[in-house]
Amino acid sequence: MVQTQNKLLDDFARLATGAAGTLHGLRAEIEAQVRQKVERLAADFDLVTREEFEAVKEMATLARAEAEALKARLEALEGAGAAKASTGHKPDKAKP
Repeated sequence: MVQTQNKLLDDFARLATGAAGTLHGLRAEIEAQVRQKVERLAADFDLVTREEFEAVKEMATLARAEAEALKARLEALEGAGAAKASTGHKPDKAKP
């Protein structure tokens, strides 16, 4: 009778192991399909990747810094022009 119980337990253990392997494979397949569907939806909605977003964000930051530097330079030039005008100094005429 002990052999019958051992065989029954061995069969049950094999069944459980096989079921676990099958479930693991099924889980991996479901994850792959869900990932594929999400990527397809993202493409349909014209969403950008994280890398593209970060690249554009960096470009915008650099453009903003350059614009601020140019604004400061323009203000300095305008200030210098106003200072010359208040002292009665006429700007030089461009030579042809």
